[in-house]
Amino acid sequence: MAQDHSCPARSGKFNSSIGFILAAVGSAVGMGNIWLFPYRMTQCGGGAFLIPYFIFVALFSYCGLSGEFALGRLTGTGTMGSFDYALKSRGKRGGKLIGVMPLLGVLGIAIGYSVVVGWGLRYTAGAISGSILAGNAQSFFDGLAVSFGSIPWHLIAIGLTVVILVFGISAGIEKISKFMMPAFFILFLIIAVRVAFLPGASEGYKFLLLPDFSKLLEPMTWVYAMGQAFFSLSINGAGMLIYGSYMKKSEDIIHHSVITALLDSLAALLASFAIIPAVFAFGISLDRGPSLMFVTLPQVFQQMPGGRIFAILFFVSVFFAGITSLMNMLEACSAALEKNARFPRWTSIIIVGAAVFGVSVFLESLAGMGSWMDLITIYVAPFGAVLAAVFIYWVLGLDPIRKELMLGRDKPIGRAFDFLSKYIYVPISAIVVILGIAYGGIG
Repeated sequence: MAQDHSCPARSGKFNSSIGFILAAVGSAVGMGNIWLFPYRMTQCGGGAFLIPYFIFVALFSYCGLSGEFALGRLTGTGTMGSFDYALKSRGKRGGKLIGVMPLLGVLGIAIGYSVVVGWGLRYTAGAISGSILAGNAQSFFDGLAVSFGSIPWHLIAIGLTVVILVFGISAGIEKISKFMMPAFFILFLIIAVRVAFLPGASEGYKFLLLPDFSKLLEPMTWVYAMGQAFFSLSINGAGMLIYGSYMKKSEDIIHHSVITALLDSLAALLASFAIIPAVFAFGISLDRGPSLMFVTLPQVFQQMPGGRIFAILFFVSVFFAGITSLMNMLEACSAALEKNARFPRWTSIIIVGAAVFGVSVFLESLAGMGSWMDLITIYVAPFGAVLAAVFIYWVLGLDPIRKELMLGRDKPIGRAFDFLSKYIYVPISAIVVILGIAYGGIG
């Protein structure tokens, strides 16, 4: 049935398993690991938060990530082509039009995310020069966050991403991910080790390692853990799906999904063990959102011996995490443009990069970036992820997906996968959207 509707594959594949995994981890590891996960731990009982978080990570990686990877590899194309493939398998048309929704969500996130990546680049330069440690951290950030306050850095961040993508899958995305993601983990590990020797850091470790299990009785702990796991894994119906289309048939998708989730969670834990003890050591309140990275932590570095060196290490790692995520977003959108508008790869990438930059500058000029990101992250992007889940497990069905998942795998997939995917994962992904709307965003 499915074989009659295959889509022409976009040129280029990941050359190695480690290259694919690091690219997928680069997409998943982002600002949410750094500025939201530590805050959620402080809000939801410290280590107790990890129990529901890991439960949801296990489910979402096993069913969500593997499903998107499998559909992408099966069809050899991105969201629009994959949705069209699924509907045609049912004798229906219109899949390409429906597939626009997840792409709009990813494009919308890229518009706001690129601004923050530009901030990360500016702070890296400021850490090297020492300017972010020389004055008031809030004033430095306020000067950057105003309209047109970061255009040069923003443009450099997008331009660098475009250049990487123009080089292609193996020479661009894979090669850069192989460098940036190990560097991210090494730099954050160095910071975490240094923070361990700060006077007063032990209070932060007590908070992390002595969980408040009473928080598990509060429904919002589970709600926040579910949202954090869902969005942290970059399940959006577009980004991981396009990376799956570049995966070789000999690769074990479920294995790669699990490793991606483990490394993404490790990144979040590293961030927590670097940030929370440092904040406790200097008695600074742990805020959420951009203010944690761009206001709170510079205050920590100002008071820390050798703070300038560690500020450089931190903001370089933040920039690496940001740009590898931005690469995935722009790749998903440019792949759709290349396939459906028949543009050359480099033209598609430049058009998407220019659109992201132009719209984000316009929104900044209107001081509307916050409202834009709320609209995209609460309504558009999560709905695209639910669409993908429905198309994978209900429209296309389990048989083609199971066959694709078995390629490159020695052991058979347990029958539990069918039930978990179709009757647990799909409804829970819908619940994430509903709760996100109800509570104004739970990721």
